[in-house]
Amino acid sequence: MSPIKVRPDVMETKPYAPGLTIEEIKEKYGLDNVIKLASNENPLGASPLAQKAIIRHAPNIFRYPHNGNPRLNKAIAKRYGFAEENIICGNGSDEVIDLLIRVKAEPGRDEVLTYESCFSMYSLMSRLCGINFRQLPREADHKQPLKAMAAAVTDKTAIVFVTTPDNPTGLAVTARDVREMVMAIPEQTILAIDEAYIDFATPAEEYDMRPLLNEFPNIVLLRTFSKAFGLAGMRVGFGIMSTELAGYINRARAPFTVSLLAEEAALAALDDDAFYNETLDVVLRGRKLFTDEITAMGCEVLPSQSNFIMFKPTRDAGEVFEELLKRGLIVRPLKSFGLGEYIRVNMGTDRENKIFLQNLKELL
Repeated sequence: MSPIKVRPDVMETKPYAPGLTIEEIKEKYGLDNVIKLASNENPLGASPLAQKAIIRHAPNIFRYPHNGNPRLNKAIAKRYGFAEENIICGNGSDEVIDLLIRVKAEPGRDEVLTYESCFSMYSLMSRLCGINFRQLPREADHKQPLKAMAAAVTDKTAIVFVTTPDNPTGLAVTARDVREMVMAIPEQTILAIDEAYIDFATPAEEYDMRPLLNEFPNIVLLRTFSKAFGLAGMRVGFGIMSTELAGYINRARAPFTVSLLAEEAALAALDDDAFYNETLDVVLRGRKLFTDEITAMGCEVLPSQSNFIMFKPTRDAGEVFEELLKRGLIVRPLKSFGLGEYIRVNMGTDRENKIFLQNLKELL
């Protein structure tokens, strides 16, 4: 039987490779206890209010959600200081990335521009949409090359993606840096600022991009409920953008992509200030601890504004990763990002952080 024919874009695309799960490691190494610090998840778990909302609304899952999630749009708009018409919710911010590319970029003509060793969804979504994907080298010390990207924009550049704080480095660019960049690119080129980790950037006012959106309608801010709000498994994200662009996306999107339970969980999480503030406390405390202690071990540690750090161990990163797995500690080796000498580790609870540091010190 002859093979099924599919688009060349699909044939050439490699599937997304997530980190190892706790269950996989337990089975592979015969472990009873495993600590996962690989996927930048919330160290405290999920918001208690969100968990209660899921249970409370579970009997209604035979109903369709309200298409477009207007209640959630309204709540997000109120929290972040925009109109409901500026908000697009999606099945994770991944869906909003996909929608941006589908609506803005013309297959066979346009391109998406970003930099090397970045979030893989930009590449995956672009290529599946038949859009040329171009990456520039990072600057020294892995910094995002904003000036080089602005200079590289052409009339075929539909979207430029900048992640801040960046994944996997943890580096962030300021609102002033982004303002200079957006002024240097054409008005028809969208500058998409992926802010999945923005809640952890300090001081917050230096990294607040929201005022820029009122000044530059070609800026789009991308955010998620997966990190600071602890809802990675519910898959809820959103974009903040001009009403014109949001209107076009609403024309093109599939219905009901944010589930009824995901919407209720997100609404509850927005109201759970105690959980949100405790998350920030745990992450910022752990980030300083990791930075200080791992630096003291002789490792190169990048200055992070996220809920993880990237570091270069004093011995082979692949070996360190494997040895940590055997001890029941999952971290993220960065070979798939093109950074094979480095490891990414997110902050856990105080207890988990202590166990990780003890084991890393023994291995090094």
